[in-house]
Amino acid sequence: MKTWLYLTAEGLAAPSLDWPSCVWSSTGQRQIMPLNQAAPELKGQAVDLLLPMELCSWVRSEPWPSRRRPAAQAIAFAVEEQLGESLEKLHLSIGARDPQGRYPVMVINRERFAAVLQLLKEAGIEVRSVFVDADWLPQDQALGVWWFGRWMLGGGLSARLTLAEDGLTLLKPGLPTDMQWCDERQAMADPDQWLTLVSPQAINLLHGDFARQRKRLPWRLGGLALAMLLALNWGASEMRIHFLESQGRELYGRNEQQFKALYPEQTRIVDLAAQFGALQNQGTEPQSSRIAGLVNLVEQVIGASPVEVQRIEFRQGDGWKIQLTANSFAELELLRERGRQQGTPVRIDNASKNQNGVQATLTVEQEA
Repeated sequence: MKTWLYLTAEGLAAPSLDWPSCVWSSTGQRQIMPLNQAAPELKGQAVDLLLPMELCSWVRSEPWPSRRRPAAQAIAFAVEEQLGESLEKLHLSIGARDPQGRYPVMVINRERFAAVLQLLKEAGIEVRSVFVDADWLPQDQALGVWWFGRWMLGGGLSARLTLAEDGLTLLKPGLPTDMQWCDERQAMADPDQWLTLVSPQAINLLHGDFARQRKRLPWRLGGLALAMLLALNWGASEMRIHFLESQGRELYGRNEQQFKALYPEQTRIVDLAAQFGALQNQGTEPQSSRIAGLVNLVEQVIGASPVEVQRIEFRQGDGWKIQLTANSFAELELLRERGRQQGTPVRIDNASKNQNGVQATLTVEQEA
């Protein structure tokens, strides 16, 4: 059974070691006490932290076109308009894709979250995961739970929020008619039981910049781990060598094809690099600029973007054309902007969505 520490909403106004808290021991019994009294009880244990929904907000993306999980940055851009602060000030945690292809996102202010974790660290409490109370409810049914002095809505409901009695009265007509209610003020109600269950869809906030730091291994175990790491590194190096050799042969073949396309009169290739250099020295500026443009595009623009390239070709009068797949239209826009910043303006043509993402043709116009 998990050992939970719940920081109630009551302490949000003035976070301190006097924060009203609740601890669930291995027996499942609730113990209500201030944080400074809970700290000795939790010493030496890895604690699962539960935060009040009042500290966070919950949003959801539009249906995502691809089944492949998008990058966190892409989802952040997709929900940015729903946020009350700039992305730089927020810590976003992304949940599992729902049946409609949408991604839930739990949002918390970075500074406030860091302050809470620092407070617990100073109290000697080791936190191994962080969840939010309204998000931990079982998600197979829309639920409304009276818990620690307010109504908490979540579960299968397409929202995560807390309300006072008056707020629920106003909102209730718009809630599902089959919504299940649990009021801990009633004798038979026991919402604490849900904390003993595993909620696989609940979003863990402890990741990224706030990821849990691993403890250092004892020196003997550390030596064994180092030896294993070296062995794995050697194997990985061998695989990388073979991979690079294969990629080198493939790249040489592509370069040879591009060379023939640029210089069709060169029917015999002995030393590709030497022949290309000689032709450059002969004043073939247009061909040289073509290759330079492609190199700059690949290194500075495409290489810095999470896109998948399918085909590269050169068309006289149009320039380089690159067929690629991106996760979203936003990624294509970032690609175009990055090209402009690097002095390689590009044009996005024929962009269309499919089940694998957004396919498009990227064009670098031939310089006059």
